[in-house]
Amino acid sequence: MTYCPFRVEGEERQSRFLITCDHATNTVPPKLGGTLGLPDGDMARHIAYDVGAAGVARALGTALGAPVVLSDFSRLVIDPNRGEDDPTLLMKLYDGSVIPANRHADAAERTRRLEAYHRPYHRALERLAARREDVVIVSVHSFTRQLRGRPARPWHVGVLHAWDARLSDPLIALLQAEPDLVVGRNEPYPGHLPGDAIDRHALKHGRLNTLLEVRNDLIETEAAQQHWGERLAGLLTRALAQVPD
Repeated sequence: MTYCPFRVEGEERQSRFLITCDHATNTVPPKLGGTLGLPDGDMARHIAYDVGAAGVARALGTALGAPVVLSDFSRLVIDPNRGEDDPTLLMKLYDGSVIPANRHADAAERTRRLEAYHRPYHRALERLAARREDVVIVSVHSFTRQLRGRPARPWHVGVLHAWDARLSDPLIALLQAEPDLVVGRNEPYPGHLPGDAIDRHALKHGRLNTLLEVRNDLIETEAAQQHWGERLAGLLTRALAQVPD
């Protein structure tokens, strides 16, 4: 099969929602030799991809009748949720692990990976986002419960947003009303990086948006991913109904 750096599922679906998953897989493309020099244990960790996020994104897209755009390269190859000028675009060290294939990556290699992986993913995302004027972008991510040497994170789910919180505000309120959830606003990460995927495809176009971070130990299995996708679909639908026209 010919390698493609992204996948689109349910393109024919007609919902306003567009589901994205920037860190869907830990794939290292064939042109990079299929490996970054890391042991398999590291490639299975959160440093290489957002564990469980792709399954949640797919279940969410199905439940909402929405198309889903997923990357198909590890965030360690090049991070599609970073602007092209971001210094963390090619990570050389992440949560205690050195990435051998990135240690000596120069500007030419950075440009090659942008053109081969990062830019095609963003072109696909923009094409889907432009399919209707009232599109709502929901970006699905996951986070690890604890970074090495750091305190455990208490949240089950986080909602990240920048200045446009039209969808995030009602969604956070609905999530906080769920008795079994600890919910973070702009946790465990800040809600905005210049040039990130939401900035590029939503904020710069005035599109409704939110970014979901689900703790990855809660979505390790297919059944758990399906549960969270369906649960979030209902909450997102209710939150969107609260956004003024």
